[in-house]
Amino acid sequence: MIANKISPYMALVLTLVSATGSDADNAVPPNPVPVQSVFTLPATTKDGRDPFFPESTRLIVAPVATTNHTVEISSVKVRGIFGAPGQMLAILNNHTFAVGEEGDVLSSSGRIHLRCLEIHDSYVVVAVSGQLHRINYVSE
Repeated sequence: MIANKISPYMALVLTLVSATGSDADNAVPPNPVPVQSVFTLPATTKDGRDPFFPESTRLIVAPVATTNHTVEISSVKVRGIFGAPGQMLAILNNHTFAVGEEGDVLSSSGRIHLRCLEIHDSYVVVAVSGQLHRINYVSE
């Protein structure tokens, strides 16, 4: 008589076993899409604060000031030009450049970052901040 009765727990187990049949084995799980976290820094204290240091202003992004930085290219001098015709080198303010090289040159107006584009017998063509400049070689 006990064998004829199925307990509710046994019915639940039988239901779960039959539900995990062949349909679940053949199902392809979808590819999970990675979640991209986006963090923005507040522009003012009203936009947000550091929860651990609420009085701190180190996270506040200061607006970037744009300056019209003019480069005084006249302070760059060609001190010498030498080398074979395919492998010329030029000395610009005590810094040696080959064609295609770039670097910083010290001048009276500060550091100037330039790229050497062409070297000829009597002049050098450089690019400074996207502008081309021809600097003539004057022997001293």
